[in-house]
Amino acid sequence: MATKKLAKWTTSLDSSLLPNSVQTAARRSLYNYIGCTIAGSNHTAAQKAHRGLEPFFGPATSSLLGYKGTSRTDAQHAALLNGIASHVHDYDDTHLATIIHATGPVASAVLAYAEYKGSVSGQDVLLALTAGIEASCKLGLAVWPAHYDIGWHITSSTGSVGAAVGVGRLLHLTETQMAHAIGLAAVQVVGLREMFGSDTKSFHPGRAAQSGLLAAIMASNGYTSSPRALEAKRGWANVVAGGGTPKLDQFISELGQKWEIEDNAFKPFPCGIVCHPVIDACIQLHAELGGEGRRIEDIIKVETRVHPLVIELTSKRTPKDGLEGKFSVFHGGAVGLLYGKAGPAQYADEVVTDAAVIAVRDKIDATSDAKLAANETYVTIHFTDGAKIEKHIVHAVGSLELPMTDAQLTEKFVDQSALVLGKESAQKASEIAWKIGEASNVADVLRRL
Repeated sequence: MATKKLAKWTTSLDSSLLPNSVQTAARRSLYNYIGCTIAGSNHTAAQKAHRGLEPFFGPATSSLLGYKGTSRTDAQHAALLNGIASHVHDYDDTHLATIIHATGPVASAVLAYAEYKGSVSGQDVLLALTAGIEASCKLGLAVWPAHYDIGWHITSSTGSVGAAVGVGRLLHLTETQMAHAIGLAAVQVVGLREMFGSDTKSFHPGRAAQSGLLAAIMASNGYTSSPRALEAKRGWANVVAGGGTPKLDQFISELGQKWEIEDNAFKPFPCGIVCHPVIDACIQLHAELGGEGRRIEDIIKVETRVHPLVIELTSKRTPKDGLEGKFSVFHGGAVGLLYGKAGPAQYADEVVTDAAVIAVRDKIDATSDAKLAANETYVTIHFTDGAKIEKHIVHAVGSLELPMTDAQLTEKFVDQSALVLGKESAQKASEIAWKIGEASNVADVLRRL
């Protein structure tokens, strides 16, 4: 029984059972999440949610990372709003086997509850985060790819269970209570791919965090659900599998043997991850253009060959704003060629609609090639004099084969957080965030962020 097995594993998990590599991955995942959430706090989508919900805020027990003004609220709203902020720039982590952005829903719920509860150590938070991420990703693998193909946003449709597991760890739920929490979270399925490019995409992980928090708290007070919530004929897996055959038993059996958090990658660019090979290539080509004395104006066309998912997910030819730009491989390539970088500033609304960017974007074409790996591309620039230069990316930066280093993660954290906090405060926040796992009480740390 998958539900029972997942509940048993998550309630019996102990820090001593986590390999050093897993603990390191958890620390990096939480650090990256904090930076993304601070940076996302001043995005228009996050601000609209904050303004709309502020009249309904409860007791100020939990911090809203990066917010000024009303920066503390009740745990449920903190989970929701931090979850939105964590994902709104599309700059968060990615479990590459399933495209799940696993940390956002789990960390948003875990941190909100940890601060509410008080006296929760950083080590306890990292353990809860690990348990939740493993639960989310194992469920995602069990229904991948049919679940995603039919239209579910897999980050949030698995994230509510991951969040429930994470908070359930901090609540010290019994095995039976954890099974009920999993069931309560499983019925709160949220997230449609149709919403990509709109404010609602970032609502997905926020709502999943809030739902998982609610599920764990209700279960701790005796609320029940089906003991076969995941595997029953009309349970979660069979209902959301999209006509595919769920593989729950296979992946639940791997818990504690194959750690999915170790396959959690971090984005160097704030957009759909399938765009990253093209952006990586264009940034490298930008440097080569300068070295050869060629100008952007001399480019006739830019041809790219990409994995089919790039066309399926990021083929917005004329994005109208920054959110749509995140799903435009043409915009990503254009800013890479023009500026030699593609950070949050290059996905601002005014950059997406800038005439110079549009001029380059219109010269870029993308052709699907099923023979290419998901993180591979060929980009060829053609010039007015008949010359051409080509870049072949075998593994994009940020992939498992070419992961971001701690130094690169720090640069990313400071770069994006400085847009909200200023450079000096962003550097201080980075130092604090790297050490959150060592804290005796994470509430003290969160209030400083």
